[in-house]
Amino acid sequence: MHPVLAEVTERLVRRSAATRAAYLERLRAARVAGPARGRLACANLAHGFAAAEPEEKPELARQSVGAKPNLAIVTSYNDMLSAHQPYGEYPPVLKRAVIRAGGLAQVAGGVPAMCDGVTQGRDGMELSLYSRDVIAMATAIALSHDMFDGALLLGVCDKIVPGLLIGALSFGHLPSVWVPAGPMPSGLPNKEKARVRQLFAEGKVGREELLAAEAASYHSRGTCTFYGTANSNQLLMEVLGLHLPGSSFVNPGTELREALTREAAATATRRAREGAPGVGEIVDERAVLNACVALLASGGSTNHTLHLVAIARAAGVLLTWDDLADLSAVVPLLARIYPNGAADVNHFHAAGGIGFLVRTLLDAGLLHDDVETIAGHGLRRYTEEPVLLDGPDGPLTWRPGTATTLDEEVLRPADDPFTADGGLKVVRGPLGTGVVKTSAVAPEHRVVRAPARVFDDQADFLDAFAAGELDGIDVVAVIRYQGPAANGMPELHKLTPALGVLQDRGQRVAIVTDGRMSGASGKVPAAIHVTPEAAHGGPLGKVRDGDVITVDADRGLLLIDDALDPETPVDLAARAATGGAAAPGTWAGTGRELFEVFRRSVGPADEGASVFGVPAPEQAAAAATPEEAVLV
Repeated sequence: MHPVLAEVTERLVRRSAATRAAYLERLRAARVAGPARGRLACANLAHGFAAAEPEEKPELARQSVGAKPNLAIVTSYNDMLSAHQPYGEYPPVLKRAVIRAGGLAQVAGGVPAMCDGVTQGRDGMELSLYSRDVIAMATAIALSHDMFDGALLLGVCDKIVPGLLIGALSFGHLPSVWVPAGPMPSGLPNKEKARVRQLFAEGKVGREELLAAEAASYHSRGTCTFYGTANSNQLLMEVLGLHLPGSSFVNPGTELREALTREAAATATRRAREGAPGVGEIVDERAVLNACVALLASGGSTNHTLHLVAIARAAGVLLTWDDLADLSAVVPLLARIYPNGAADVNHFHAAGGIGFLVRTLLDAGLLHDDVETIAGHGLRRYTEEPVLLDGPDGPLTWRPGTATTLDEEVLRPADDPFTADGGLKVVRGPLGTGVVKTSAVAPEHRVVRAPARVFDDQADFLDAFAAGELDGIDVVAVIRYQGPAANGMPELHKLTPALGVLQDRGQRVAIVTDGRMSGASGKVPAAIHVTPEAAHGGPLGKVRDGDVITVDADRGLLLIDDALDPETPVDLAARAATGGAAAPGTWAGTGRELFEVFRRSVGPADEGASVFGVPAPEQAAAAATPEEAVLV
């Protein structure tokens, strides 16, 4: 094992000792002998199977040890969201496969699934991050009926998978399997789509040309093919051991996809019948760090600096940004998938995909093999790939995946990486702490020192760009009051084309914000998720136009100097904050007023930006060193 991975693992286990132990004790208390429905009174149970098929009712009525396990299907289906449209066909397929495997299944509930692509730059985007925790709560409601011995969870996109997992971890004793739907086939290359977006931002093409490019890129059912948060979700779920090996990036509608869907149901049934470890036992400290390493090595979405922290805490594991930063220093970047390169996820999968990535990271000592997965013990199982023997109607099996990359422009081994580090930097300084995704930023753009232009709304930045106010100048755009408590921490991806135009003109540009950027954002350096956020008194609220801001992703610095006296640090404590978040009662429209309670209770970005809070400090601190106690 790599010494840095060993050291980060040891300190994470130590830091999490009390909270993880308390979580596992809760799981042990929740386990029961026999089917979960055995605890129900007759009236409760009758309600639970009233709508079941006649042949299923006698089986569901059995409450003794040895009765067939009943699986919950929790679905995020809707037919607006392309990645989730295939799920409309899944429940009957899953039910039949469960019955063939000796179990029963019921659709326990549905969770919302919003599309960040549709809401980007719109008021609805301010509900996006909050929706993760709504999904977690909806998952908990679905599983709360004491009818279920395992779960099949259907989700792909940005907040849906983290929300499903956080919710399922409250029922961590249940053996649970996530069922992917796969990416759409490749359409217009993502790089060409981005080029047209920049031309539109410059006024060089019209809406008709822009819409044609967008529709040629997003053209089919299945996940968008760039490597944003949705496809990062899929990779991480596989490396966590919660997908079947090699199943994440198989296209919808193919025979292999359909066979993997059936096998996911059969696997969940076997695990429920055998009393296999539940999802809360699989998602331990080592599995969480495996997910971190895979994120870094693949150049995945910065949104997971929030989601992985929140997921880990739901399992009693106290992951920090420092853990991610320390791993990033030694985990090499092994993939070039748009926006980090020209390839899309279909090209990545064809080049060797997750199986090769896992193999080379295991061989380099950068992943824990000694973990539990839904495919059995050991992550080495995830170096294999699924195939149908004897043609499309043949049986499903697994064979060893490729031991060498099939395209060095897309995927490389750990001993010949694209870069030596993992492409994620934590930056710190008097403005707070944030993260920078460096994997898509050219080396010459990773350090930017320029005067600030301060905006309290992304629309104001776009207006300034359209008016030519940013032409011909170096600038750090400070977009503040965009944090979790201000307005739900919306993604600011709509700014990317305008910033790209300025950078391509030769200007030195960067963005500093307490908001988020999309997982698809790329080439412009962006210090995001800055905490403490401006709405909670963070230093960004005191930045003024003309202050000289330094974003140094190489050295991990986020600095501010006075333009008139650059040798003297700015005394932010002596300044009053300007601007502000929307006042209570004025943040309204598009349903936002219903989420005012989230604004009041959401936690900071470096703790996952969650409304669920963190483990009790006295529990966590009891097992921590004095230095680590401040983290909890």
